Amino acid sequence: MNKMPRRKALLVGSACLIGAFLGAENAFAGSYLNRSAVLLKGAELEATALRARFFDKELARLTHRLALTRAEASREMIVPPEVQKAHPHLLISMEAYERVAAAAVRGSQDEALVALARAREETAIFVAVLKQAGWTLPRV
Repeated sequence: MNKMPRRKALLVGSACLIGAFLGAENAFAGSYLNRSAVLLKGAELEATALRARFFDKELARLTHRLALTRAEASREMIVPPEVQKAHPHLLISMEAYERVAAAAVRGSQDEALVALARAREETAIFVAVLKQAGWTLPRV
């Protein structure tokens, strides 16, 4: 008689352990997605503001410093295995946003616009690769 409750307890305990493990994995991927969304949102906001105020050199310098930091942060991120194929596209996107600001600092509007198009293209690829893996970026 004691075997049945013990077996049930073992099954329930195992199910809880598996659920906790899967939940932790999803939380880790979720954290990566949250961090990526914040990086992309900030980069796009700054690039859009810079584009509208291209000849504001102080804004360009500030935006460039922020873009450098954002690119460095994206390189140092811990990337969960389930989204590893998408991460290079995030890196390329962050580098392209940095080039937008660098071009604005130099006063090269054409170069900035080309870099902005590249950044947005890589962001779209990043989102598509995530979607293919079954993930979506959260809204921030």
